[in-house]
Amino acid sequence: MFLLLIFAFTDVPAQVLAALRATTALEWVAVGTGFACVWLAARESLWNFPVAIVSCGLYILIYHQIHLYSDRNLQGFFIALSAYGWYEWLYGGRHRTPRPVSRTPAREWLLTGLFAAAYTAGFGYYLQHQTDAAFPYLDSLTTGVSLVAQFLLMRKRLENWLLWVAVDAVYVPILWVKGLYPTSLLYVLYLGLAAYGYWQWRGSAVAER
Repeated sequence: MFLLLIFAFTDVPAQVLAALRATTALEWVAVGTGFACVWLAARESLWNFPVAIVSCGLYILIYHQIHLYSDRNLQGFFIALSAYGWYEWLYGGRHRTPRPVSRTPAREWLLTGLFAAAYTAGFGYYLQHQTDAAFPYLDSLTTGVSLVAQFLLMRKRLENWLLWVAVDAVYVPILWVKGLYPTSLLYVLYLGLAAYGYWQWRGSAVAER
């Protein structure tokens, strides 16, 4: 990982200039909607869900083009989870009231942790042996943890933001190496937004009953 970081950020100014010339309109729109949906989620706005659906749809196309197949598939899961989260935020509380921010119970950590580990091992093996995927196990790890983080976000669990901080830090060099420079920089902003979201939600979090 350390070598990947060194390689990724060598000759940064030249890479940024090249990126500005080469970035497609599709990626710019995906970047803009991606930033907007995370900011809206940090503000506990329901509008984060329709914006997220649009952004994820665009990234399905983008990730397919650069052979990040696990992350491409992840966007489809995100679309489904966004639809679920939209309902959950509106009616997931007691007596079909809006769901409050809460802390993640131990049983949920156990189940989601097992899922992330199984996904990383299983899909990573498949990608390494059956496809031309870049970084098959790292790609699968970020996908598995992202699915857990997104699930916790849909459940309005405070700790989802801490998982996003961790996974975004890994995505930055991966996307840079793959030439998605604006998207890589977007993930730097995501790091700040995740920290902001944790700070915003922490004061209203309640214990799960």
